[in-house]
Amino acid sequence: MSSETWLSIGEVAERTGLSVHALRFYEREGIFADAVRRGSNGRRLYSEDDVEWLHICTKFRASGMPLDTIRQYVDLVRQGGGNEHERLALLKQHQQNVVAQIEELKTCLDVITYKVNVYEEYLARGTADRLWTTTPLTDDPDVCDTA
Repeated sequence: MSSETWLSIGEVAERTGLSVHALRFYEREGIFADAVRRGSNGRRLYSEDDVEWLHICTKFRASGMPLDTIRQYVDLVRQGGGNEHERLALLKQHQQNVVAQIEELKTCLDVITYKVNVYEEYLARGTADRLWTTTPLTDDPDVCDTA
C-alpha cells in the first residue's frame, strides 16, 4: 500500500462519524483487526481496510454487542483461518440477541402507538383534560386510556 492511501485519524473520524477520542479508545481496547500503524512522525495511519473494519465494529456496538464480545471476534480474526465455526457461533448468538431486542422494541412500539392514538383521540374530541383523571373515555373496563 503506498503512502498516499493512508488516512489520518481526523480523516477516519470524518469518514466513520467516530470521534478521534473514540478511535483512540478502540485502538486501546484492541478492536482493530490489525495494529494501527504509525508514520515516521508518530501519527496514526489508517488504511481503507481499517475504515471498513470500523464500520463493521460500530454496527456490532450499535446493535448492543459488548466490547468483550467484539474483542473475542477480533482475536479469532487475528488468529486466521481454522476458527470459522467459532466466529459463526459468536455471530449467531449475537444475531439471536438482536432478534430478541427487535421483538422487545416491537412490543414497546405497540404500547407507544396505543398511547399516541389515545392522545390523538382525546385531543380530537376536545377531552384532553380528562387524560389525567381516572374517568375512562370508554365504558369498556378492559381499555385503559388514561395518561
